[in-house]
Amino acid sequence: MTILIKNGRVLDPANNRDEIMDIYVEDGIIQSVSKGIEAAADEIIDATGCYVTPGLIDLHVHVRDPGFEYKETIKTGGKAAAKGGFTTVCPMPNTNPVTDNVDTLKYVIDKANRETMINVLPVAAITVGQEGEYMTDIESLAAAGAIAISEDGKSVMNARLYRQAMKLAKRSDIVVMAHCEDKNLVARGVLNAGPKAKEMGMFGIMNAVEDVIVARDILLAKNTGCKLHLCHCSTRDSVKMIALAKEEGLPVTGEVCPHHFTLTEDDITCDDANFKMNPPLRTKEDVEALKAGLRDGIMDVISTDHAPHGADEKRKSIKDAPFGITGLETSVCLTITELVETGYLTPLQMVEKMSYNPAKVIGIDRGTLTEGKVADITIIDPAAEWVIDSRKFVSLGKNTPFNGKKVHGKVLYTICNGEFAYRA
Repeated sequence: MTILIKNGRVLDPANNRDEIMDIYVEDGIIQSVSKGIEAAADEIIDATGCYVTPGLIDLHVHVRDPGFEYKETIKTGGKAAAKGGFTTVCPMPNTNPVTDNVDTLKYVIDKANRETMINVLPVAAITVGQEGEYMTDIESLAAAGAIAISEDGKSVMNARLYRQAMKLAKRSDIVVMAHCEDKNLVARGVLNAGPKAKEMGMFGIMNAVEDVIVARDILLAKNTGCKLHLCHCSTRDSVKMIALAKEEGLPVTGEVCPHHFTLTEDDITCDDANFKMNPPLRTKEDVEALKAGLRDGIMDVISTDHAPHGADEKRKSIKDAPFGITGLETSVCLTITELVETGYLTPLQMVEKMSYNPAKVIGIDRGTLTEGKVADITIIDPAAEWVIDSRKFVSLGKNTPFNGKKVHGKVLYTICNGEFAYRA
């Protein structure tokens, strides 16, 4: 297939490019990026007024397959990702069975190859069954295609075992993705430990629950030299500690999720479990620190932590419902609305956080619109105004606190490996 994209605002951080240009794609490869390309093509797209970006990359999703297919499948998760502009996603290992062995890893890879048009790069567990006791065969998992290791959903509390896993990750040249939560401190917490939790009579989750593990993991990364990526950071002290780690030249990166830079605990007005996520919605001071961290280059990545659940599960009280919200289909619009239109990020910085930097974190040759590279391309209309309606999600998960929110920014096309994975 040949594709000609005309008159788009090409945003390519890899080449520090932000200008109106054309892109010509043939046989899945970007053949030319320049002005005034005149060529016959199977598909010609007029991208006037649109962002043309490298395919977006989400380092942190839950596709629930195997084991929880009523929440999401690899197929529906892939479709939701493509609709959200993502050409690459990294599913976490807290499935059933856990992705802690080569057979389960290959199941995810093979099923994704059959049922999705996007790139699915799975993350493997650090311990068997994510039980924190026995380490997985990290080197075999890396050799079989695991892009990273993580205990997402919980932290490895045994620092000695975790340090050994970090050493093996370094040897295999894969990143350690850390879910920073001290399970002894979190106890029965369900909301941020603040006025809202007290008002609603619920147990709180202190900032220290996250901060203690962030500090520990950075120090262990310093000790082992492994690449450490801190997932879904939510506190102002996490930002400070990542800044200090970078000042020391440590290979530490951090991500922020749209719900954490958009909402605070004050946005919870009733016992609605769609507002229950882990880490929880924090204070205005934390949100401002996260936004400033993204603006200043301390926080490297915007990821969704897409965590779909069944409708019945999220109808329960916040006390009893599972943590998590969907995010693949709302990430672009929330980032444009909350960060680009408010001046925290330029459009080029947005693409850096959502494509170029994620590619660098996991070491893949994507996240660029350089000639000769694979044609993973997302086309976004930044001015398109719409209202979020979860009933229109292609994800099986409809659990979002953003229903009814007016936003700007809509994905029009997602092209993966030179093929259309999504058209609006």
